[in-house]
Amino acid sequence: MNTASATQTIELKNNGSEQRPGYFARRDVWDWLFAVLLIAGAVWAFVQYGSSMDFYEEAILVGTVPSLIWLGWFWRPLRLLTVVVAALSLLAIWLYQTPASGADLARADQVFLLKYFISSQSAILWMSVLFFMSTVFYWAGMLTRAGDAFEALGSRLAWVAVALALVGTMVRWYESHQIGPDIGHIPVSNLYEVFVLFCWMTTAFYLYYEDQYKTRSMGAFSMLVVSAAVGFLLWYTVVREAHAIQPLVPALKSWWMKIHVPANFVGYGTFAIAAMLAFAYLIKQSATETRWYKLAPLWILGLVLCLEPIVFRQAAAEKGGSYWFVYFGVSLLIVGSIMFGRRRIAERLPSFEVLDDVMYKAIAVGFAFFTIATVLGALWAADAWGGYWSWDPKETWALIVWLNYAAWLHMRLMKGLRGTVAAWWALVGLAITTFAFLGVNMFLSGLHSYGEL
Repeated sequence: MNTASATQTIELKNNGSEQRPGYFARRDVWDWLFAVLLIAGAVWAFVQYGSSMDFYEEAILVGTVPSLIWLGWFWRPLRLLTVVVAALSLLAIWLYQTPASGADLARADQVFLLKYFISSQSAILWMSVLFFMSTVFYWAGMLTRAGDAFEALGSRLAWVAVALALVGTMVRWYESHQIGPDIGHIPVSNLYEVFVLFCWMTTAFYLYYEDQYKTRSMGAFSMLVVSAAVGFLLWYTVVREAHAIQPLVPALKSWWMKIHVPANFVGYGTFAIAAMLAFAYLIKQSATETRWYKLAPLWILGLVLCLEPIVFRQAAAEKGGSYWFVYFGVSLLIVGSIMFGRRRIAERLPSFEVLDDVMYKAIAVGFAFFTIATVLGALWAADAWGGYWSWDPKETWALIVWLNYAAWLHMRLMKGLRGTVAAWWALVGLAITTFAFLGVNMFLSGLHSYGEL
């Protein structure tokens, strides 16, 4: 290319970049309408509930508006989700009102829509059913000829389940404030509430990756971990009656909880997605393997699932204890079936490069938020107990989780970690994270023992 041609090429590129509309100029009418609705909603919330907010809650509300606007502009499906959740939540709040006495929680058993759809417990139960159904349809898409149609249905059901989970969360928040002035709190304070948080947040992150990579075949694996969480949630609801709204313990009466816990569960959710895609990676890799000793995923996961009920032996003496034997028996059956049909599954899965890339991005996002959550937790500890770090079991295992993923990312970025080793490491990471989340509550005691099983 001669000098004149090169100069002309550079000028064309410069002209193209100059003619490209700016960020705000690229917004369409729906983007701006979404922004106006959010600002109007925040103003209404200040007028309606401002007297009940402290400075920190007001700051969080103010910060939430531009954050949600940016998220809705960044990923446009969130606009419709936000509007639907807000509309249904406000409808539920309105249905709780009576002309004579204001809010009446007894209407949850009297008003049709509240009783069967949008009271907090009804919405969360529907969430549970729809997450199970979504998982089934994703797997129907993986294993049948009408794969695309089933996967599309699974994706839509997942979106509806996320919406109902958020409606249930918002309405539960409102219900807690109607019980008593000292009881109202954001519903992220116990295992029941945070499992709901885990379910919708993990699914939302998966749906984002599904949209970005234009493939739904990862959903069959990603939604398995969500369904497993739903299974635990249902057991915890029946055996512990955990859906009942309880007052906060003194240490949790802090605005730090409102930001520490959600940040933590972004980490938990994305780490779970990475692990399930790592499992998918190993399944795809073993698709052509016939030597029994090379089928490591089957033997190791099968052994783990067979031994898991022993971990829950204390629950065996209680109501619903046998549930765990069925729970892990079904899990073992699922893993065995996946291994049996691995060749068909491998054909539907995206390439190794896509699985590896999503696994990396999920861990990177999770690590960033988990780091933020750990710092926030230290600040909360200083406010509640007078010290930033006390080597409490929960804190110690949080550090182990952080170091594990820090090492994974270091090996990825500095040493080019890829493939089988990275996948197995991500699976082990989920085991470590699960113990930090649940195992500490079950087997260890400490300052963080709020959610005992």
